[in-house]
Amino acid sequence: MARTLETTPRQTQSGTGDNRKWWVLAAMVFGLFMPMLDNLVVNTALPTIQRSLGTGVSGLQWIIDAYVLAFASFMLTGGALGDLYGRKRFFMAGLITFTLGSLLCGISNTTGELVAFRFLQGIGSALLLPGSLSIITATFHGRERGAAIGIWAAFSALALAVGPIVGGYLVEHVSWQSIFYVNIPVGIIGLVLTYIVVRESRDEHPSRRVDPPGLITGTAGLFFLVYALIEGNNRGWTDGMILGSFALAAIVLAAFFTIEARSESPMLPLSFFRIRTFAASNFVAAAVFFALFGTVFFLTLYFQDVHGYSPVGAGARLFPFPVMILLLAPIAGRLSDRLGSRWFMTAGPALSAIGLALVLRSQPDSSYFGVIFPSMVVWGSGMALTMAPMTAAVMASVPTRHAGVASAATNTSRELGGVFGVALLGAIVTSAFRRGFLARLIDQGIPQPFAQQIVARAGSRAAAGGGSLASFRREAPPGTPISVIKNVVDAGHNAFVHAMHVGIYVAIVSMVLAAVAAAVFVRSHVGSHDDAGDGQVAHAG
Repeated sequence: MARTLETTPRQTQSGTGDNRKWWVLAAMVFGLFMPMLDNLVVNTALPTIQRSLGTGVSGLQWIIDAYVLAFASFMLTGGALGDLYGRKRFFMAGLITFTLGSLLCGISNTTGELVAFRFLQGIGSALLLPGSLSIITATFHGRERGAAIGIWAAFSALALAVGPIVGGYLVEHVSWQSIFYVNIPVGIIGLVLTYIVVRESRDEHPSRRVDPPGLITGTAGLFFLVYALIEGNNRGWTDGMILGSFALAAIVLAAFFTIEARSESPMLPLSFFRIRTFAASNFVAAAVFFALFGTVFFLTLYFQDVHGYSPVGAGARLFPFPVMILLLAPIAGRLSDRLGSRWFMTAGPALSAIGLALVLRSQPDSSYFGVIFPSMVVWGSGMALTMAPMTAAVMASVPTRHAGVASAATNTSRELGGVFGVALLGAIVTSAFRRGFLARLIDQGIPQPFAQQIVARAGSRAAAGGGSLASFRREAPPGTPISVIKNVVDAGHNAFVHAMHVGIYVAIVSMVLAAVAAAVFVRSHVGSHDDAGDGQVAHAG
């Protein structure tokens, strides 16, 4: 094992040569790419998995949700333990856990096994993701840090975008198991590269030690909160299990904050939230990813269920969005280290809001290049201006020895924002879709009982009621005229597009709030000191 370095600027910089720095970044990006890819790669395999394992809808949902639940719940724990016991060690432990989980997912024979091993994958991701960003923070300094974080953010976005494309190709041409097996060689290469080029770093402060009550209550509180958000749309927001989970989350998280306020060595120092840049940047992260995850989810349905594209085709049409991030995020990161993060974090969400507003021009028969493509370019450019400066501002607002906790906090904010975005926007869009679909069917003279049956079959997947012509023909009663079937499909398409617009309005508001918060509360991290004391940051601008 490479020698342990204290994470002071002088020691870290002198201990890492220029070439080694960029190899470290390559190792972090390489290791990060797999778990970010797995956020969405499994979605395209669900129909095949359903046929292979004979699982129901609930089982399919938990194949996705188990990963998200573990990922969001254990992120803070992974960041805190990495700071204490070694960031390289926990990054490698996360890679091993994720790679092992991928192997076990591939050989699963039942839905229960697959759900359990997806949960294991999520734990691995939670261990390695905070470590990847904190290692970059401990390795790069000055103007290089923003560029490095920009590259990290760009490849993170790229992985999210190519997930559906990679998943669709592998499922179509190989097998559903291959989407898990492909992680194994990538994980092994990532482990070897990390072991060779990354130097160990940790928080060497003598007062820092493990905080078991904080670890337990923080993880449990996030677990109950994320579970309630995930299951709320399925069970209903007034279901006893959902209300109980929210209540438990509130009680346990209140206990967590009480414990952390009194602890001599807290897992998450609450003094961080008195730093306006730290608090505001985490709010911006949550608000931006609330809009991002919710909108991408329904755009994917729009491409597949309204325009009839395959999962691979739908993923390809989302591709301009991450391409803009890939091209612009490193530049934005470098410039933010020269000019400060504040106005990048203000302009980025504002530009993203404009990009989302352009999506409001979409109709069931809209041209992709005439309507969606320009909005993707503008929206992606806004996200590129936001992501790297936002992350750099968070990491620079606290001492480097707390890099793991800071990384975990911002990534937890992003993940919670994304889960909440899918849950809340899902509820809003589904409700608007059902009302609009029912009204359109009744206006066409379809008897209300039959119309209600059609809407009920749409379920929680808002576009399903207006799916393809062939799909509805299979569900329609024998002898239904083709003209009626076509009218129902058209009504479904129009109702879904209207409902999607309602959700996009909410996403635009979220982006605008993020821009306002950044303008009012964020202070530039230019000139911040890596060895600043707790809660102290040198502000500029």
